[in-house]
Amino acid sequence: MKKKRIPAIEYIRGVSMLGVVGIHVGSQYLENPSPNTALVALFEIVTRFAVPIFFFISAFGLFYHLDVKAPLDYTAFLRRRARTVLVPYVVWSFFYILHYTVLFRDTMLLHMQVIAKYLFFGFGSYQLYFMVILLWFYLLMPLWIRIVRHMTPKRLIALLAAQIAFDYWSSFIVNPYGISNPYLQTLVVNRLNYWVMHYVFIFVLGGWLAVHYGELLDFIKRRRAEISTFFFASLTSMLGYYYFLILVRRVDAIGAINTAHQLCPLGVIYTLAASIFLFAIFTPDVPSVVLRKMLSFLGHHSYFVYLAHPLAITYLGLAFAKTGKIMTAPMAIIFYVAVVLLTLAAAVCVRRLGERFPIINQLTIGVGK
Repeated sequence: MKKKRIPAIEYIRGVSMLGVVGIHVGSQYLENPSPNTALVALFEIVTRFAVPIFFFISAFGLFYHLDVKAPLDYTAFLRRRARTVLVPYVVWSFFYILHYTVLFRDTMLLHMQVIAKYLFFGFGSYQLYFMVILLWFYLLMPLWIRIVRHMTPKRLIALLAAQIAFDYWSSFIVNPYGISNPYLQTLVVNRLNYWVMHYVFIFVLGGWLAVHYGELLDFIKRRRAEISTFFFASLTSMLGYYYFLILVRRVDAIGAINTAHQLCPLGVIYTLAASIFLFAIFTPDVPSVVLRKMLSFLGHHSYFVYLAHPLAITYLGLAFAKTGKIMTAPMAIIFYVAVVLLTLAAAVCVRRLGERFPIINQLTIGVGK
């Protein structure tokens, strides 16, 4: 029996996509030698839940339609995931490699060893590493099913503590440049691009909540005030840590966002709080019909926007650079809106073209229509 669609998942996907674009537009804005710290905080701190929450909703979607007590048809599962993620990943990776080869006239990118490295680490474009990690999650699906099957609230808390400890170790203690073997060093230097261990908790949480969806709904109904308080307290803590680094430690904006990120202890807690909070505010559904349609539209096209937005950032950035001006805060906001609108327009056009020629949608977003 097909389960009822959960609008919150699509809405969260759309909101998260906007957050990811914000992070990458923020990188453009940071070229300003004196950026507005509040706008940097909006682009780079408030949005820090955006990437890990994609793992949350991915796991939720998988486990919501899965019977964890039944044997997994692993081959069929991987075949479906290959269509939806592996094929678009490879297609977009080759597209970006060829695109940057032409744009920067760098034929080194076409060497087989370089291509293999780019595909393994997701180097084709800066957002593609997410898909590499997601593919590793899929490959290890029997493990996650076993973990979710035996998970309890107490074990979730223990897993959260272990996640915080591991992410802190990986982010602030590991020194890969002390490794003498160049191949091992490369694997450790680029660990953020493929180590699923950085996001195990949020993935398992998404799967566990999907299996216990009825209990989640009851929890949201009874604890809306506490959920909101938890979210705003965690957001305040993240922003407080960011401003502490800038105002007290005298760290520049780039140093601050590279410290107060999603893998720092407060960042892990913030991701947890944002995941539950967004699910709560979008459950059972959004009262406004207009807002519902807008969120659904964003969620529907979020995959393409996620994959394509670096193109808009690149060419809008090149156009802006030709003006010789420094990107101010108002211009950064306009730049962000332009990137979102351009990639949404492209998403609609490509999707409609894919309805006539299904191969286009199959290659770009992993769906037939």
